[in-house]
Amino acid sequence: MNKISNIVIFASGGGSNAKNIVSYFKNNDRIVVAGICTNNPSSGVVALALQNNITRLVFTKTDLEEGVVVDKFLTEVNADLIVLAGFLLKFPERILGDFNQKVINLHPALLPKFGGKGMYGMRVHEAVIEEQEALSGITVHYVNEKYDDGAIIAQFTCDIQANDSPEHLQNKIKALEGLHFPSTIEALISKTNSKS
Repeated sequence: MNKISNIVIFASGGGSNAKNIVSYFKNNDRIVVAGICTNNPSSGVVALALQNNITRLVFTKTDLEEGVVVDKFLTEVNADLIVLAGFLLKFPERILGDFNQKVINLHPALLPKFGGKGMYGMRVHEAVIEEQEALSGITVHYVNEKYDDGAIIAQFTCDIQANDSPEHLQNKIKALEGLHFPSTIEALISKTNSKS
């Protein structure tokens, strides 16, 4: 029961969700952010890793596909759970096989709606507003070989007002992410550890 669980975050952009996760687990003695990986050398998560003394890896798309560099890193930090937080590359089936049901993603809409290839960031919120949906939200789900297709772990919703713009909706979604993504990760790890 006292096992330490090591999270590795993969991100491509500014890193707001990675920052929330690092902050949430900063003083947790059971769950540790052991590594941060990015395919974008100018991503905000590089600075985040440096500021928090977290082992980091900057890699190329080829590194991810061929495996040696990324797989070695995951072994070195003893990864238990991989968290995709705004990571835009397709995750390789090789790692999904090695980390079966241990790779999760956050999607900024209520899957199965508004998911799939090319559906990320503001594109998602624009599509939701265009379809005049009454609700949106976030989905935390397992990653499989298809974009946004894995089993759903949790969803959290927000109302959409008639005058909401995609930018308004994005702010609501970011608030949901900050409120629920780290705690969902914690609940998932606790549930997994209680079974083992």
